[in-house]
Amino acid sequence: MNSLNGKIAIITGASSGIGYETAKLFAREGASVVVSARNKNGLDKLVAEITFDGGKAIALAGDVSDETCAKALVELAEEKFGGLDIAFNNAGTNGEMGPTPDISLAGWQNTVDVNLTSAFLAAKYQLPAMQRRGGGSLIFTSTFVGHTAGMPGTAAYAASKAGLLGLMKTLAVEFGPQGIRVNALLPGGTATALAEAWVDTPEKLAFVEGLHALKRRAQPIEIARSALYLASDASSFTTGSAMLVDGGVSVNRT
Repeated sequence: MNSLNGKIAIITGASSGIGYETAKLFAREGASVVVSARNKNGLDKLVAEITFDGGKAIALAGDVSDETCAKALVELAEEKFGGLDIAFNNAGTNGEMGPTPDISLAGWQNTVDVNLTSAFLAAKYQLPAMQRRGGGSLIFTSTFVGHTAGMPGTAAYAASKAGLLGLMKTLAVEFGPQGIRVNALLPGGTATALAEAWVDTPEKLAFVEGLHALKRRAQPIEIARSALYLASDASSFTTGSAMLVDGGVSVNRT
């Protein structure tokens, strides 16, 4: 317990799902958390839960693809809590799905903006703040889709999430000498509101669960625990890693 005692963390996409559970877990482990998402009501509920449990949290609603939001989150972490040690850039979107020729340019661009450009903007402001603290841990949420598996109809999603891995590896070697570790989580199917768009019938759910070696989807807290590992000193020699937390979907053939 208290593996993040005294640390300050930013968590995006925190109003539900993986981000929500990660924020609560980080706070229980001693971190002061700055949480962000577009859904202000969800953020307010999260901050209330963390505060009730004795943790420290503050929220800023905004769009992660907006540079002013990325900058404001870091400023808030420094002004409210005194710095930044950890960033879990988890916000994302499925984007426009369907046969690639049918995807609109606007749909493609929006998906890239939310999933990839937002990560660049986050790092642009988070990395200097971590340098001021003498090091830190930067984490992105990517996916196995477009990395270990291709799925029809996911061109924009897969390309944008795979692009995160190139960004992550570059940052890992660029900032490793300064004590900043950069990694990505690659979850498998996870029971979140965002994922329900993929599994809107019992038949689709059974199919998705069957893709995994564990024959089930993850619960958000299971992904949050892996984020905690990357955020904490338990992963002190881990950087540049595309960490599969996918229930064996990448290796399963049964």
